[in-house]
Amino acid sequence: MSLARRDFIKEAMAGWVLLSSPVAALSETPKTNKKIVWVMLRGAMDSLHAVLPMADPDFMVHRGALVNPIKHQLLPLQDGFALHPALKNCHRWYQHQQCMPIVAVASGYRARSHFEAQDQMESGLDNTQHDNGWLARAVSQTQGQGLAIAQTVPIALRGPQLANTWFPSHFISSDDDLLDRLALLYQGDETFSQLLQSAVDTRDSLSMSDKGKSNTQFPLLAQRCGELVANNPAVNCAMLELGGWDTHNNASGRLNRQFELLDKGLAALEIALGKTWQQTVVIVTTEFGRTVAINGTKGTDHGTGSAMFLLGGAVQGQQVSGQWPSLAPGKLYQNRDLMPTSDVRSWIGGVLQQHWSLSLNQVKQVFPDVAPVMQAIIKT
Repeated sequence: MSLARRDFIKEAMAGWVLLSSPVAALSETPKTNKKIVWVMLRGAMDSLHAVLPMADPDFMVHRGALVNPIKHQLLPLQDGFALHPALKNCHRWYQHQQCMPIVAVASGYRARSHFEAQDQMESGLDNTQHDNGWLARAVSQTQGQGLAIAQTVPIALRGPQLANTWFPSHFISSDDDLLDRLALLYQGDETFSQLLQSAVDTRDSLSMSDKGKSNTQFPLLAQRCGELVANNPAVNCAMLELGGWDTHNNASGRLNRQFELLDKGLAALEIALGKTWQQTVVIVTTEFGRTVAINGTKGTDHGTGSAMFLLGGAVQGQQVSGQWPSLAPGKLYQNRDLMPTSDVRSWIGGVLQQHWSLSLNQVKQVFPDVAPVMQAIIKT
């Protein structure tokens, strides 16, 4: 048995097969092959350092200490907004009408617990259900498949039809005859035989020349996600995660690194998707924002209003969307946070309606607590 076939067990059996649902893996061709990739930024990204409201006269009063070191490097957007200088690819997509930052958004959650906020965002319901995720409900409307780049199925993809998962394994090499033994074991079971073959095909579709590098780095995970989405017509949505956004201290340097990591990962996703990028919407969100004021350790604390991004060849970009609420005294949420003016779910609902052509009733099955935005966000 070749080394490549033996190595497959480490990647595919630990990820794709063992964590896959037979129902999902054998799903029929979806009603739409247009793709959605959701990137969840865990830890509460500081949106005011990602999409900077330079035209707001109160912004520099609160944020001057963080912004001044990068003030002359900011990447300009419309209406007096700017991107952090590390978000170079996001700005390139913006210039090519493939990036839409959306300001002053939040979920329906108004406390400041990371875990509760993340769970609710994944569930997509005002009353969180941990076995009922919004992405699972959405993909069920298309008869497609969901894919999580994760070691276990996240809440967002939990439902009657579980998603496939893939994540690099750290298992040791298997015995030479393990695949043959598995094939013999499964020969009387059509479902498991097909799952085994699906895992082999999945392993073969991935370029593993850089196997020696750290498989936990976000750009590599994003690349793998793009390969799997592009090479499998049945997969029409996927979920990626990137942690490390809880910047209570020394925010400037930490956010520089985080934004660079995110930007490189999104660029790797674009390259891996290839032509499929033109049919893709990448949704980037975080569980909540951060305080407007800087704290005593040169960071920020848990807040409310944040920002999100819609990216991809299918996006009607080169516009900053959402209603800016002002940072003036008396305009802050609870006198400390950016006031949210729209719901993250409304924008995602708009993507589902316009990109996947879901009816209003179908979108309501996904997000029963909000209505989709009516603004044009997808190219026609």
